[in-house]
Amino acid sequence: MSKGFVYKRYTGEFKQKVIETMFAEKMSYCETARRFETTDISVRTWTRIYLEEGPEGLYTERRQNRADTAVNIRKPRKPKLSAKARQDLAAENEYLRAENDYLKNLHALVSKRAR
Repeated sequence: MSKGFVYKRYTGEFKQKVIETMFAEKMSYCETARRFETTDISVRTWTRIYLEEGPEGLYTERRQNRADTAVNIRKPRKPKLSAKARQDLAAENEYLRAENDYLKNLHALVSKRAR
């Protein structure tokens, strides 16, 4: 978040007025945002909600508590592998690469003989 930026809360009535004015006057998102002193991202979001849910969708509170979202967004940590497990995976990977190379060569020989 940049310094000095303040989140504003807009009423459903204001959002509806913004979107309906934009449609009536055929303005772009940026023009509408400038005219109503908001951001084009907000106007885009409100337009999507207006078109998907109708004007009543603009009256729904959609903010979430930051503490709640931070907990829900975190991905579980992958368990760290032991040195032995890493060595085993590296050996298996090497074996599979060799097997793959062998099969490619075999396929090339068989197709060469078929011609």
